[in-house]
Amino acid sequence: MNLSFSPRDLGDQAADDLFTPVDPSAFNAVSPPIFQTSLFTYDSYEAMEDVFAGRARNFIYSRGDNPTVREFELLVARLEGAEDGRAFSSGTAAITATILSLVEAGDRVVAVRHLYNDVYRLLVKLLGRLGVTVDFVDPSDHDEVRKALPGAKLLYLENPSSFIFELQDIAALSAMAKEAGVTTIIDNSWATPLFQKPIQHGVDIVIHAASKYLGGHSDTVAGVVVGSKEAIARINSTSYPYVGAKLSPFEAWLLLRGIRTLRVRLKEHERSGLLLADRLKQHPDIARVRHPAFQDHPGRATLSGYAGLFAFDLTPDIDVARFVNALREIRLGVSWGGPETLVVPAKVALQIPDRMTTFIRFGVSEQTIRFAVGLEEPELLWNDLQQALHAARR
Repeated sequence: MNLSFSPRDLGDQAADDLFTPVDPSAFNAVSPPIFQTSLFTYDSYEAMEDVFAGRARNFIYSRGDNPTVREFELLVARLEGAEDGRAFSSGTAAITATILSLVEAGDRVVAVRHLYNDVYRLLVKLLGRLGVTVDFVDPSDHDEVRKALPGAKLLYLENPSSFIFELQDIAALSAMAKEAGVTTIIDNSWATPLFQKPIQHGVDIVIHAASKYLGGHSDTVAGVVVGSKEAIARINSTSYPYVGAKLSPFEAWLLLRGIRTLRVRLKEHERSGLLLADRLKQHPDIARVRHPAFQDHPGRATLSGYAGLFAFDLTPDIDVARFVNALREIRLGVSWGGPETLVVPAKVALQIPDRMTTFIRFGVSEQTIRFAVGLEEPELLWNDLQQALHAARR
């Protein structure tokens, strides 16, 4: 993106003029600059009025637009094959603002089961209070989905779904939605734009928890939504300005840095993930490995690769707490997509006091372990898994 600041000859300028932003090409910079500023000024009343009246486009205030954030938004849009994008301070903020831009009291949402738990709570708790209803469907049952779509406002997808990694035929589901006049949204955080491009398969709006693989270093919390210019304009006019969940310039810069190594990192996550998933599948203490590569499902057709996040079920004779506590190299923690390998036991989520989880509503075994394979040497991780399984036998 051209940041539209004119290069200047700094040789004879006064010292205070050095604070004027310049085009990075003036210095042959290889990395985009961080415009760490809260606001932007104007040279005249007329220039300011033109922007406020919509006759000209310029930056005003970083809760709205910022050059570094805008660079990130347009980069993700290009990667996804979308027209425009909008970044947020978290993935959940991106999801919330997108859904709020599309629904109003009395509307109905159709969503896949086993979706991200905070999205489940958003749909059931918050939107329920606002008069929006939701039908959860088994995405593999196309008859069930087809019956649920008429009269709905939107269809919410994840491919694969959270924690148990069910695949969905997003091309078929988005075609059904279009036929019914329903907008489709998908969370594409698992696959990223490199391993799945939902817009090519008919999906309208794509969302990322950019904290995960896009950032890739476990040092940012961010979200981004991309789609048509019309869809993003609707978000900008109906929800984004009022939720206040803006992305900071520094975090946008970290995300731009992370995306530059995304291809290399994803290939390593994929390589290690497939190796460990295959070994776990053959281990006598593992009842099931929940990895998209092992599923004979049409939903695999839209994937061009596999991320390093999957799950496995321990056999009943393995104690979950003892297994997790015995791990030495693999850490216990939420999120994923960074260089470190993490596990999350479903048994922990089943203890949430208000019981508002997809784990309880749709059934997830307390023996299920979500496994986020990082960038460590896979043999180191395999040895750690083996010794922990041995230590956890009842």
